Amino acid sequence: MFEIPAALLSWFYGITGGYTTAIALIAVVVMAITTPLTLKSTKGMLEMQRLSPEMRKLQNEYRNDRAKLNEEMMKLYQEHKVNPMASCLPVVAQMPIFLIMFRVLRGLTYAPRGAALPVSQSVWRSFEGAGLPYDIPAEAADPGFIPRYLSFDSALYESLFSKHSMPSIGLDLSLSAAEAVGQSFATGLPYVLMVVFLGGLYFAQQRMVAARAAVSPTMSVSQQKLMQYLPVFFAIFQIFFLSALVVYYIFQTLLRILQQAYITRAFYGHDESLGRQAQRAGEKAREEAKDKGESVGFLAQAKRDLAGPGTADKSKKSNKGDEKKKDPPREITSKRVTPPKNRPTPSSGAKGRPTPSRKEAQAKKSKSKSSRPKSSKKDN
Repeated sequence: MFEIPAALLSWFYGITGGYTTAIALIAVVVMAITTPLTLKSTKGMLEMQRLSPEMRKLQNEYRNDRAKLNEEMMKLYQEHKVNPMASCLPVVAQMPIFLIMFRVLRGLTYAPRGAALPVSQSVWRSFEGAGLPYDIPAEAADPGFIPRYLSFDSALYESLFSKHSMPSIGLDLSLSAAEAVGQSFATGLPYVLMVVFLGGLYFAQQRMVAARAAVSPTMSVSQQKLMQYLPVFFAIFQIFFLSALVVYYIFQTLLRILQQAYITRAFYGHDESLGRQAQRAGEKAREEAKDKGESVGFLAQAKRDLAGPGTADKSKKSNKGDEKKKDPPREITSKRVTPPKNRPTPSSGAKGRPTPSRKEAQAKKSKSKSSRPKSSKKDN
């Protein structure tokens, strides 16, 4: 995986005899491989944007039926001959190329130190007597560079083996800007300026993208600004990368600027071009979303897609169910009772009048009889 681009880089060095020129040529080859993927990705993205009003209508119509929505979306893609994966697969395919070139260029100046030094000494000890035209002592404290992924008999390997620098264009490409500044400010200033130049190229590239509105029209202004300045922040981290990588990124970004100029001319050259149609469709979809009070940002759309259809309706139903479960309001009655006037108030411990026993009832009855006055008999 890493040997093929390393061999190509070594071949370019054998032809030109310069590290910077070889790195620039390998950047041209990488861009020649990735440019068709970028053009395909851009075309797929614009075709999807052109269908955004129809897609939004389907999403509103079938927002409660995910299966039906997917079915209608596939019909829409087939009718307009649009592949939704065309805009993302080429971008994903470029990531391995980026990682491969990162490892290859870092491997040019690999120098074992620390725990890796005994391992390298054992490896070189195993090569003793192998007849190599160049060798280092097996017990060397600082063996210098041991380039990785290169053939032993290649010109690039021979130029870097056991060396401690990678001189080109008046700089040591094996140093990072941070390491050069650590030696002295005067030494590190050219390295820092090279990183600043790379940041300026990143900014110019993103300005070209923003100028033609190639960024999705569904993005808000703040999100577009974030996409514009994010590569500039990425350039800040280049002060910790060796200068050979910075040189590679500079040439690659210059080629990307030319690539973006071609995309602008090819996809945005006239009013009926694919890019202009996508812009108008995106603006139409955004205006419709604003009229309905929906969020128009890219992140808001992603949240709606992740939440799934019918989320708002489900939440409303759950709220209604919660309201039904709530107990009806109870009438509050006072426990305080005002006793009626002219009546004795029962004691606090009494719960009511006690029921008299049978004997008490008979005694009370007889008492009431005896208390009655006897009527006097009238004389005839």
